[in-house]
Amino acid sequence: MLIRMQPQATAHETHAMRQHLHRLGFQAMALEYLGPGHFAAVPLAELAELPEAETAAQLRAGGHAIATVESLEAAGLASRSRRPEGTRVRVGGVEIGGEETVIVAGPCSVESREQLLATALGVRAAGAHLLRGGAYKPRTSTYSFQGLGRQGLALLAEVGAAVGLPVVTEVLATEDVELVAEHAQMLQVGARNMQNFPLLKKLGGLRHPVLLKRSPSATLEEWLGAAEYLLARGNDQVVLCERGIRGFDRYTRNTLDLAAVAAVHELSHLPVMVDPSHGTGRRSLIAATARAAVAVGADGVCLEVHVRPEESVSDREQAISPLDLAELMPSLRAIATACGRGVRRPPVREAEISDAAYCTM
Repeated sequence: MLIRMQPQATAHETHAMRQHLHRLGFQAMALEYLGPGHFAAVPLAELAELPEAETAAQLRAGGHAIATVESLEAAGLASRSRRPEGTRVRVGGVEIGGEETVIVAGPCSVESREQLLATALGVRAAGAHLLRGGAYKPRTSTYSFQGLGRQGLALLAEVGAAVGLPVVTEVLATEDVELVAEHAQMLQVGARNMQNFPLLKKLGGLRHPVLLKRSPSATLEEWLGAAEYLLARGNDQVVLCERGIRGFDRYTRNTLDLAAVAAVHELSHLPVMVDPSHGTGRRSLIAATARAAVAVGADGVCLEVHVRPEESVSDREQAISPLDLAELMPSLRAIATACGRGVRRPPVREAEISDAAYCTM
């Protein structure tokens, strides 16, 4: 339920409403992004008994301090009708969901300071706006490289600050949320964790920007339902990321669902990015699908970039080089411009991009 208090409601009346909800088996979460006095009623983490079925009626009869009680559907707060103009998410000095298309680029895994710094210098020179990189890596095989963990987080923070790019990195577990948030400006929920509800609840309360990837088997309703866990706990700084769904053709790693970008923009006010690297799994297809993503209206593109793709310890077959990214950027700008948007130019001239820019310091 969405509860809106009267503008003149006192702190005592608001406290009484929250206490009453608690007795009925709910917690009132403040939704500051909707304005003062807005609360979402969500079931308590642990219940002694089932919540009252007639909660809405009881609240409506609870006195003049409550202005409205609105029932919410699975994606009620994410609905486009809630914010027709769309949501803009701030990550450092970068805005996602605004007039410009955002480019997120970096290695699948942080391997070393030298590898990360060289890649970061390259993607910044090419025109990327955010630096991505994995410190904790969920892998299908337990024998595969799992990331550098805390050391990787420290390197991401160090290199991101050095090159002037906000950092996006994945968080896997609730107990790591605060640690990862100390090192990164945006936290990624990977496809495998899209419905890790304890993690989503934790991130909702943190109010830190979140990149929520779509599970390979998730419907649009399930994807938006996952976002609702964040929105209902007060965090509207959520960006959705389409990274391909599981299909029957084995030529590509996944089936990149670009129609989902237009569909989600129709259904929801949240920004949507596209990850062509995971969506195709093939280096040769990344440029074409990145262009298509911008053409269909994606608010950004997330790309795996490695200073030496053939040497990447993970996902090397879907990584491009910084030079590849630099060659791709003019066409992305042209398409974005044709679609009424733009791509902010890099802080250095493209003519300055050379192999020297990718050398370690």
